[in-house]
Amino acid sequence: MKYENLKRFMPIVFLIVVVAIITPIISSSPFWLDNSVLVAIFALLSLSVGMAYGQAGILSIAPAAFGSLGAYATAILTARYGVSPLIGLVAALLLPTLLAYPMARAITRLSPLPLSIATLLLSIVLELAIREGGDLTGGYIGISGIPTLWFANSLFSMHLLAWLVVVIVMVLYANLTASAIGRAVRTAKHDPLRATADGINVPATLAVYFALSSTVAGLAGWLYAHHLTYMGPDSLTMHVSIRVVLMAVIGGASTLLGPVLGAAFLTLITIYLPAAETQGMIFGAVLIFVLLVAPNGALGTDWRRLFAKNSAAKRPKKVAAAPTGEV
Repeated sequence: MKYENLKRFMPIVFLIVVVAIITPIISSSPFWLDNSVLVAIFALLSLSVGMAYGQAGILSIAPAAFGSLGAYATAILTARYGVSPLIGLVAALLLPTLLAYPMARAITRLSPLPLSIATLLLSIVLELAIREGGDLTGGYIGISGIPTLWFANSLFSMHLLAWLVVVIVMVLYANLTASAIGRAVRTAKHDPLRATADGINVPATLAVYFALSSTVAGLAGWLYAHHLTYMGPDSLTMHVSIRVVLMAVIGGASTLLGPVLGAAFLTLITIYLPAAETQGMIFGAVLIFVLLVAPNGALGTDWRRLFAKNSAAKRPKKVAAAPTGEV
């Protein structure tokens, strides 16, 4: 049992060590501190995809939409009405959750393709609602003047806070995956009939898990809004959702550390390849490579077995000599 607990939290320990090593190196660079915060925010969005898709099998194209709900909730409360960001945090967590649960109850009975299209339509509807929100959402202008967090009012402290939030979410995620509801979700994903026979309410269980994944996305939106101090209709769009899904798939959506690795990898590519056309080509090439070679992602693939299988396939097969009969 102790070994299982240690194995469960090893990815989190690895992430803590990496952040501890990188922090002194980038502490004097505002550019890298800012990008580190963005990587952490995208890691949270990618973890929400890992929860919904990697664990529950619900391919949502709306992680950025739920993040945008959380971001606009705290932006409106803090910038418009002067409410504390901590109250904005509560709203950022509750609003996506309350929208995601009834939506999931309605769509989890669908097959994967219609389900994905339904979440895509949700993204489009939310983008239109934000643009046409008038004074409430700022319309096409957006909301500026969102206050920074008083307990993280510098880039360095925001960097520490963002990665602390990622670590806390990963700890909760690891415990949730190992819990009774996590086992029920895995059973419902791979064998719904067996799950039903075991007394599991499959639509309700999947809906709860999907709602929890949207809560994580809302948390990412809260950090995003208070980090950039501005939210506009082009901040967290459908294109961001697609990029976040790519992050989770490339890193390994079914693993704990994979979405974080994918977020860091694609964010670095975005930094060094600023042209949108170049980014699209690289993203597409990486996605095709992953789907063909390692469909479970970088961390979800047993590379030793894969290489062993390929090397065994390349070896020439020995043909047994036909027995010669005596004359």
